[in-house]
Amino acid sequence: MPQQFTQATYHSICDKLATMDTDFADVIKLYGYPPFWSRPNTYESLVHIILEQQVSLASALSALNKLCERVGKITPAHVLLLTDAEMRECYCSRQKTDYIRYLAEAIISGQINLEAFEQMEDEDIRRQLTALKGIGNWTVDVYVMFALHHTDVLPIGDLAIVNAIKRLKGLPKETTKEELALVAEQWKPYRTVASMLLWHYYLASPKPSTKGRA
Repeated sequence: MPQQFTQATYHSICDKLATMDTDFADVIKLYGYPPFWSRPNTYESLVHIILEQQVSLASALSALNKLCERVGKITPAHVLLLTDAEMRECYCSRQKTDYIRYLAEAIISGQINLEAFEQMEDEDIRRQLTALKGIGNWTVDVYVMFALHHTDVLPIGDLAIVNAIKRLKGLPKETTKEELALVAEQWKPYRTVASMLLWHYYLASPKPSTKGRA
């Protein structure tokens, strides 16, 4: 079973990362510890992450709240009762409606067992979830980080993480994801918490000026 972190161990892991990488020490000194981002291990949490694909967090939360208003509790059975028109009224695109339904059907059929994931390795979870249409590596990464609290996940498909590493390390914008993943090797076995620090830095720090750029 992979190593997990808890709210009780979160700050101590941040402190370990600060000793491993002085840039993280600077982030904590300037902006404090990152929030303990966490979500329950539920169908609703996975729906929320699907809704966050390729859109702003605010837009995704609006859609999730609309679904909550419509069905009361977001469960596979409740969501499968909604018509296409009702899903559209909840700000769900046709594609995401399909993805949310595929996941609901997989859970109801027993193909996916979220409770069983709590005892499984990352790659076994990834293999099962990415077999479903509409669930890729980014969705799995965020789920494993936020809902299962696995300690060593780097969501290299996340644009904010990519930009945060480049900015924190002063790397050129053309630095590849493969090169960034090599940078992140130094943060093992705490790359999830390193990612939390990077998101915190990305959200809290002043954005670089774009004046004079084409």
